[in-house]
Amino acid sequence: MRLTVLGKSPSWQDAGGACSGYLVEEGPACVVVDCGNGVFSKLRRFRDYTRVDAVVISHLHADHFLDLIPFAYALTYAPRQQPVPVDRWPGTEAPARPRLLAPHGAVETFRRVVGAWGNEDLIENAFTIEEYGGEDRPTVGPLRLSFRSVPHFLETYAIRVESSQNGGSLAFGADSRPTVDLVEFARGADLLLIEATLPRPERSGQRGHLTPREAGEHGKAAAAHRVVLTHISDELDALWARSEAADAFGGPVEVAREGAVYRL
Repeated sequence: MRLTVLGKSPSWQDAGGACSGYLVEEGPACVVVDCGNGVFSKLRRFRDYTRVDAVVISHLHADHFLDLIPFAYALTYAPRQQPVPVDRWPGTEAPARPRLLAPHGAVETFRRVVGAWGNEDLIENAFTIEEYGGEDRPTVGPLRLSFRSVPHFLETYAIRVESSQNGGSLAFGADSRPTVDLVEFARGADLLLIEATLPRPERSGQRGHLTPREAGEHGKAAAAHRVVLTHISDELDALWARSEAADAFGGPVEVAREGAVYRL
């Protein structure tokens, strides 16, 4: 199983960067986990978007799903998706319509967003939408997906991807405040991809994110084999964040960078 980082920024993008987005591949099977601002452009550097089998959205904050809009426009209007020949494209009667897995309420949210300019069914028509909950266990080829609700500012799911071919496992923590639920869900993962958004806890008292040290603590408690920090701005010192997390984890920690590839 191979993980490629498409975007790792928090809700404001790094210069030239993208928000949350990750490409997971096993053989011909291909899943995009989250599709935040800027991710579709990054995806096109690594994969033909018409050959994506599924997109999985962890929660319905803009920095985790907003690039479903350009993705949907491409699936709708790109020459290769048309039934008649266009330029060098021969035409097709079977345009790509990837699965789109998103939490309950996603269809209504998508319709409100794109309905602002009168195109309510854009995303519904471009993708095959499946709304999921914590008990669902979908598969995409040899990739098995599972979900665990984690505490954030709205309904949010950590996502675990396991390969039935080689047994590799990826746990993605999505956005979350400190929680034992994420520790249990990520138990023994080959790689824990975990947010480290803030240098210190939120001052408001209402929490929805982790610090680098807390991310490392979660990795240690989960006995994860590797920890990669994500959802982290280039305005936060990466060396400091890595040091904080590594000290808590008790081993090396990496900070995600766009284009990085991890083999599990």
